[in-house]
Amino acid sequence: MPQRRRKAYRLGHAEGICHLYIDRAADLAKTIPIAVDSKTQYPAACNAIETLLVHQNVAPSFLPEVTQALLAKGVALRGDAATQAIVDVEAATEEDWATEYSDLILSIRVVESLEGAIAHINIYGSGHTEAIVTEDAQDAQIFMSSVDAAGVFQNCSTRFADGFRYGLGAEVGISTQQMPPRGPVGLEGLVTYKYQLQGDGHIVETYAGKDARAFTHRELG
Repeated sequence: MPQRRRKAYRLGHAEGICHLYIDRAADLAKTIPIAVDSKTQYPAACNAIETLLVHQNVAPSFLPEVTQALLAKGVALRGDAATQAIVDVEAATEEDWATEYSDLILSIRVVESLEGAIAHINIYGSGHTEAIVTEDAQDAQIFMSSVDAAGVFQNCSTRFADGFRYGLGAEVGISTQQMPPRGPVGLEGLVTYKYQLQGDGHIVETYAGKDARAFTHRELG
């Protein structure tokens, strides 16, 4: 199993290396539109996918169809050896897995298992948005709880990761850290608190010790 490594990004800052994983239990009829939308709806966005991961059980039937659909949209495809054994695409390199293209370029990798897909994502992903297509509830739950990202989706396009679509108003940024705010950030996510206390000679000593007064908390507004 490869170890987590320092990522090298070719284009700009590494804001969104996103993945779409096609599970062994994926409904292939809905998978093609999801894959095409996730890559081509706005390829320069940080929530567009850069790598498509495909379970080995569905790769022989899925890859020819998705390749045709993506090529029709002008996407340049790169694949690992297992992908190249099924469809005619350029060879992917180690650098491709760690690259945010921000363009109509997509890398494809065939994985042996759900765990293999999760391992790949947790090594190369940027913590932005990851998605799985599956009809298996257990596989979906494992994926969504194991993948380290601000947004983890099932059976939908990664392009839904957007502050406006989340109801946050205009998006002002994106945070992939684990402390809040995380994910698409609206104005509320940038606002902090300021406490204002008005007293009339009150001191803390009154509320401490054996004869302490009790605090009463109630809404004033």
